[in-house]
Amino acid sequence: MRIGNIAGRAKVIVGEAHAVDIETASGGRFGSDPGELYDRWEQFRGWTPPADAPVERFTRGDIGNPAPAPRQIFAIGLNYRDHAAESDMAVPPEPAVFTKFASSLAGPFTQVALPVGNVDWEVELVVVIGRGGRHIPATAAWRHVAGATVGQDLSERRLQAVGPVPQFSLAKSHRGFGPIGPFLVTTDELPDPDDLVLGCSLNGEQVQKSRTSHMIFPVPELIARLSAVTELWPGDVIFTGTPSGVGAGRTPQRFLAPGDELVSSIDGVGEIRQTFVAVA
Repeated sequence: MRIGNIAGRAKVIVGEAHAVDIETASGGRFGSDPGELYDRWEQFRGWTPPADAPVERFTRGDIGNPAPAPRQIFAIGLNYRDHAAESDMAVPPEPAVFTKFASSLAGPFTQVALPVGNVDWEVELVVVIGRGGRHIPATAAWRHVAGATVGQDLSERRLQAVGPVPQFSLAKSHRGFGPIGPFLVTTDELPDPDDLVLGCSLNGEQVQKSRTSHMIFPVPELIARLSAVTELWPGDVIFTGTPSGVGAGRTPQRFLAPGDELVSSIDGVGEIRQTFVAVA
């Protein structure tokens, strides 16, 4: 199933530009709020729209963030060996965890105002928790995932390096720095959720391409380790890390500029698209 936030309402995506409204098709059993759907995920996961449910057309401009109100946002640094190498950093023995603040989250097709500094790109698989809990074993972790989506962990590298310790969370939380989408794809739609091709292109030039099977800590291991410390809640968002090819790892370094277009994709999940403008 593909679930979208279409003009602020939770819908099942049934075609290229068509959807079924979940509240209407369920007779009010489930509400219209996309964020609240995760709180009912255990009941919702077994539901499908009736065959005669009305189908509505939508446009790309209607599509919002499919996980708009997470209680917690986790992000993982250096989760691909090649990215650790290009960053001239050691492979971490434990997941390097930080957060992106909720105000940075955005929908899949957005215009981002570039702050002063060096703004970089990081395509990532994002998973959204459907069933929360503590001490979730890795062997059961995918059963706690509502689905997968595409994310960009946009990062301002100057602020990230300010101070005696890195400012990961702050530097990655400017407005619009967490675009997600286009839809939430449930794991049963993915042939192998542990091995997905992801990549991004800048102005038509491919700058990143890898597979999620190259993660140092795959999704089940991340969920096990996070839930060993903190309770995971339905609707929580996990940015799982980026592969090599970021601007800061290039020689010479390359960063986003006004007029650039960034397209990020994961096979079987979809693509998101950001354009960049100068701060007014």
